[in-house]
Amino acid sequence: MAHFLTSEPLTRPKPAAPPPERRPKLLFLITEDWFFCSHPLPIARAAREDGLDVVVATRVRAHGERLSAEGFAVRPLPWRRRGDGLFGALAAIFAIARLYRAERPDILHHVALKPVLFGALARRLAFPRERNAPAVVASVMGLGSGFSSREWWARLLRPALRFALSLAAGARSGRVIVENGEDRARLAGFGAAPERVLVICGSGVDTTRFAPQPEPEEEGVTLALVARMLREKGVLDAVEAVSSLRARGFEVRLLLAGPTDPDNKGSLSEEALKALSKEPGILWLGPVADVRTVWRRAAIALLPSTYGEGLPKALLEAAASARPIIASDVPGCREVVRHGETGLLVPPGDAKALAAAIAELAGDPERRLAMGRAGRALVEERFSERHVTRETLALYRALLAERGNE
Repeated sequence: MAHFLTSEPLTRPKPAAPPPERRPKLLFLITEDWFFCSHPLPIARAAREDGLDVVVATRVRAHGERLSAEGFAVRPLPWRRRGDGLFGALAAIFAIARLYRAERPDILHHVALKPVLFGALARRLAFPRERNAPAVVASVMGLGSGFSSREWWARLLRPALRFALSLAAGARSGRVIVENGEDRARLAGFGAAPERVLVICGSGVDTTRFAPQPEPEEEGVTLALVARMLREKGVLDAVEAVSSLRARGFEVRLLLAGPTDPDNKGSLSEEALKALSKEPGILWLGPVADVRTVWRRAAIALLPSTYGEGLPKALLEAAASARPIIASDVPGCREVVRHGETGLLVPPGDAKALAAAIAELAGDPERRLAMGRAGRALVEERFSERHVTRETLALYRALLAERGNE
């Protein structure tokens, strides 16, 4: 009779290790990699630190390696902010839908109007049954010319944008984010459920990096307009106002800081900007890697936009640097510029009123300093990066809880 006794101890197979817990996945859809780096990047970092896997779907041009180094999964998209054409737009929507099916994110965050529209359609294609669809956040970075322009393309686009926003606001787990209360009221007028439209003030500003700057120690007063070099940003109005003041003997100078935008038909060309720089007191700096260098040179910030903004980050950075602001009296700008307190508001498209406001502040250094201090305090109170990331993370957690992921 065989004996199976052995001096060796019996070994039992170790129980299989439980599979690692899946982290919730957040996917950002945004047109350009540079825009992601300049706006939602702090929110994406905070989401990563809060336990979410972050995917960035965007047109990759110069910042793909930077985004990968941040620990984000980068998914390049072959699209542009404008000018895709009908077939290009359809191709982009189907490509996004394929990406959504492959990634199966828990939350989609569509940033700005084109991603809001294309992303909503792609989500519907990828997940025809709402109960299987990811939660969606539609960030409207200002209704701007898409809702105010009288051009034919804008009239055709408005119903589609309203439909996309209604999809986001009406989704089982969906919210719309706007950057100011006026845009929230307008969306409510389009039929969006008010409780699903939230006001979160942009992407915030790093109040440690953007610290108060002393006034420049030079004769005269330097002003700066930091933006893409678009006619809609009031670049030509600013040039006209400063040139008219110099002709009257005011020692004022204007710095234009920002790139051209070939994808936008309202962009000034490099040749036009170089020609403007030949005028006395006007200097185009081109793209500026560190905008703090601009606020070390300039005592007053300008943004004479001709249309409503969302919440201009350039103005937040200027206010954080303790610079008074002169801006158009339009949505978005009114959030940062409290007339007579943190700066002055002027009618859009009115170069004479702009010149008068510049003259008023150029001749009153004490008032400039007082407005700069008030602007800094306002940013610390309402618009800091810390405030915005906290509010956005709370929204993500609420959406995950609604989907049963927490």
